[in-house]
Amino acid sequence: MVNCAHCGEEIIGDIFKCNDCGYYYCARHKEPINHDCNIIIESLRLEQSPSEPQTYVPPPQVIHTSHEQAYQQTDTSGVIRGTTDGTYTWYRQESQIPVDAFDPDSGIKFKGILLAHKSELFHFIVGVSLIFFIGILTFFNQQLIIMGYGWAIFMLAGFYATAFLFHELGHRQVAVHFGLQTKFRLLTFGMLLTVTGVIFGLYSLLSSGSTFPSLALPGAVVVLGLSKIDRTTGLCKAAGPTVNLVYGAILFIISFIIQTYPLNLFMCYAANLNFMLGSFNMIPIGILDGQNIWKWNKKVYILLCGSLLMLLIATYLFIYLPTSPYIR
Repeated sequence: MVNCAHCGEEIIGDIFKCNDCGYYYCARHKEPINHDCNIIIESLRLEQSPSEPQTYVPPPQVIHTSHEQAYQQTDTSGVIRGTTDGTYTWYRQESQIPVDAFDPDSGIKFKGILLAHKSELFHFIVGVSLIFFIGILTFFNQQLIIMGYGWAIFMLAGFYATAFLFHELGHRQVAVHFGLQTKFRLLTFGMLLTVTGVIFGLYSLLSSGSTFPSLALPGAVVVLGLSKIDRTTGLCKAAGPTVNLVYGAILFIISFIIQTYPLNLFMCYAANLNFMLGSFNMIPIGILDGQNIWKWNKKVYILLCGSLLMLLIATYLFIYLPTSPYIR
């Protein structure tokens, strides 16, 4: 059985060998850019001492039964690397990862990242600003302006942006806690979706026509050094929805403390946004957080997902029911 050195899946059909790094890949990852060939070559160079000539060391044939067995190999000349759910997963020793893989001078390029040479602060500012602008388009309501509540549009857009920001910072800080390299990066496809959402939102606003759904996913936290499914991966993934749960719960409590209408109602809306974002990310499919959390620890998944859904439903009831405790 021969497995793809990038995704780890058993190769069924044609087997492709990369002439640059010497590893075997499936049809999806046969091109150098699709298996991050430059990263693997850099790792092979790091394994050689500076005094030794930079000669090519043929890698062993990639034959294994699982990712875990590959990761536990003692032969450091075999570099096995894969990606799952949009994060960068490394099946090799931490010492083989460049000291600063995100440095533009490291020679490593990450597929799907936009403006990789820019600082993390720049990426955060652009991403959060786009979310804030889409929030304005989403919550814009002429009636609020007529009633003198135009400020609420910007307030809700701000809470929408901070829900996204704190979610990503949750992922980032837990990864930092585990000593992993991580940065928030703008994603090419995500930016395309977000900018498209902005254009449709502006068109709807200016034309007073039908409202188009605005998709907002400008970027995400990229983490290096995660194993496929373990406690570190699970906690990193659970951090984002957990932050939304805590942030939303605080806003929900504040909505009861504040007795001034409609400020209390808007605070409940803000809490609802956090529970909605957290619940959406708990869907166990695709690149969403829920998939890895479910695989790692089902009890944690049920507790976190159940709490978010319960509070999401509660905020909907408090906002829309005729018996709402908020004074109208």
